[in-house]
Amino acid sequence: MDALIPILNKLQDVFNTVGSENIQLPQIVVVGSQSAGKSSVIENIVGRDFLPRGTGIVTRRPLTLQLIYTPVEDKEIQCQNLGCPVPNEDEFAVFTHIKDKVYTNFNEIRCEIEAETDRLGGKKNISKEPITLKIYSPNVVTLTLIDLPGLTKVPVEDQPVDIEQQVRNLYLYYISNPNAIILAITPANIDFSTSEAVKFAKEVDPEGRRTLAVLTKLDLMDRGTDAYDVLCGRVIPVKLGIIGVVNRSQEDIHKKKPIEEALRYESAFLQKTYPSIANRNGTPFLAKTLNRLLMYHIRDCLPSLKTRINQMVSHFQTLVNSFGEPIEDKGRLLLQIITKFASNYCATIEGTAKNIEVSELCGGARICYIFHETFARALESIHPLDNLTTFDILTAIRNANGSRPALFVPEISFELLVKRQIKRLEDPSLRCVELVHEELQRIIQHCGAQQEFIRFPRLHEKIVDVVTQLLRRRLPETNRMVENLVGIELAYINTKHPDFHEAGLIHKALTSGDYLMNTPKHDNRMNDESTLGRSSSMNQVLTQHNGLLVNGIQSSIHTSNSTVTSPIMAPLGDGTTINTRKLSQREQRDCEVIERLIRSYFLIVRKNIQDSVPKAVMHFLVNFIKDQLQSELVALLYKGTVNQDDDLLNESSHIAQRRKDAQEMLEALHKANQIISEVRETHLW
Repeated sequence: MDALIPILNKLQDVFNTVGSENIQLPQIVVVGSQSAGKSSVIENIVGRDFLPRGTGIVTRRPLTLQLIYTPVEDKEIQCQNLGCPVPNEDEFAVFTHIKDKVYTNFNEIRCEIEAETDRLGGKKNISKEPITLKIYSPNVVTLTLIDLPGLTKVPVEDQPVDIEQQVRNLYLYYISNPNAIILAITPANIDFSTSEAVKFAKEVDPEGRRTLAVLTKLDLMDRGTDAYDVLCGRVIPVKLGIIGVVNRSQEDIHKKKPIEEALRYESAFLQKTYPSIANRNGTPFLAKTLNRLLMYHIRDCLPSLKTRINQMVSHFQTLVNSFGEPIEDKGRLLLQIITKFASNYCATIEGTAKNIEVSELCGGARICYIFHETFARALESIHPLDNLTTFDILTAIRNANGSRPALFVPEISFELLVKRQIKRLEDPSLRCVELVHEELQRIIQHCGAQQEFIRFPRLHEKIVDVVTQLLRRRLPETNRMVENLVGIELAYINTKHPDFHEAGLIHKALTSGDYLMNTPKHDNRMNDESTLGRSSSMNQVLTQHNGLLVNGIQSSIHTSNSTVTSPIMAPLGDGTTINTRKLSQREQRDCEVIERLIRSYFLIVRKNIQDSVPKAVMHFLVNFIKDQLQSELVALLYKGTVNQDDDLLNESSHIAQRRKDAQEMLEALHKANQIISEVRETHLW
């Protein structure tokens, strides 16, 4: 158990240089209002005058005071551990902020505390950065205390107007630590129920499990009164107890009354005034009680402290790894980063990336979705006969005939109309290219989240710029290829296409011997009967395939003998119009033939486009980027700039500072872990 407080001191030394905001070390925090006697209590425990004194707030920075019991025979060993010369005096002190200097004159210690306080806190401001003082003496018990500034209400002289809030924040920062023992100092000559120190302690420790109260100035109480009820816990109970002490008066301090004499006076006063409880009060009892409480408190806190340190080691190790090692060969590192980026970019497209997104589709999966879902739906939404009315078809047929009456439906009308419909496939095809281009651009940001780009933001910007330019240069060529695919379909209407079955069926019907387009007019009755019979034969052929599923879409042509009425006005080439009227049987049949041919051939072309556009995009855009990305990056990043890698690999200042801080904290945590591991199991239990 005796080794636990030195273990705590070592841990405090480790974390003093890096900050211990996240490490809740066991400690004793001394709190109290101004002139409550905090400094006198601490000096009585140490047995020496060394704390600054004066009017106003003298203590403006926390003072971590480590008392190390050092017998005379162990003095040389302690100095060897500190790496300092062995002093002649038995009592000596060192500051952690001053290396290789041993103080034996305690007046010099007071001056150094004042100077170090002014260095960070200024003449009046409060600072939370602690000053650590180690005192080695054969006359002290091993103990660690943190002395805080005295509580104040009203700023005096040139103190900041928010001095009360500054002190309050400092108190809460230290005593909110659940592993801190609160030593609440209250003078006996005020009502204990109005104690500011006890009030603060109750805010963070309402059950009083880690609060020890000290009642000072017992000899200054009004005549006829005593502190029996307070010291026995009858006024306000404190679980760890209430200990009364007698301080030196201001006159004693001015006259430099020795502390040994003051302690003798305290003992005599307690024996005379509080004989029944004298052995449970006084400075010696307070020191031993604090030593015992701190040791047991450290014992109880060490297991959880070790767990916390292990967690922080893991966290800061990950943080240090994310910042990377300091750069030695910038050229080699630049090539490694480029290669890694190109590899990650291609892996994202191919679906072999290590980090797979679960919230959305990205990379190759997104491109596949664009091809087979988005693009396919866009093509299917285009109907073969959209924006094409019956009279549009009839007008095209008549215009194709010109001034000559035709025996059969003119083929040129079919070609003109079907090209008009095929042209509508170009826009969704170009939109498909645009969507894939956007996804390839978005992959850059997905790959840009890696730690090297956080570390080197200028390199990230340069790589993004290079890849963006490469995509922009490749996009027009891909668009031209897609436009050419549609243009190829428009250039030659292949009526002999093996899948164009409708053309053969209709050709067979039109060239059948049972059907004659023009009949002699000398026998109207015979002509009518013959025409009616042969027309019925034609309709039977057309009707035989009516409702035929062509590439999954059902034909909607109706070949009944009834005439069709349409209100649509179809413009003619000479500006005249076909007025609203009923179509003749011949006109109806011709329109139906063209509609069937357009539908059948359009579906063939749409199927071709749906298959060829993704292939073109993959070849001219996606695969090209995959194949050329790394070489393009290397060429452009190294082109014309010998020392460009020095500029690109310059870290931002905050990254370098964060790496340094994380490395220092990691080293401190490893040291702390090693210190705690030295504690044997018997010490803990």
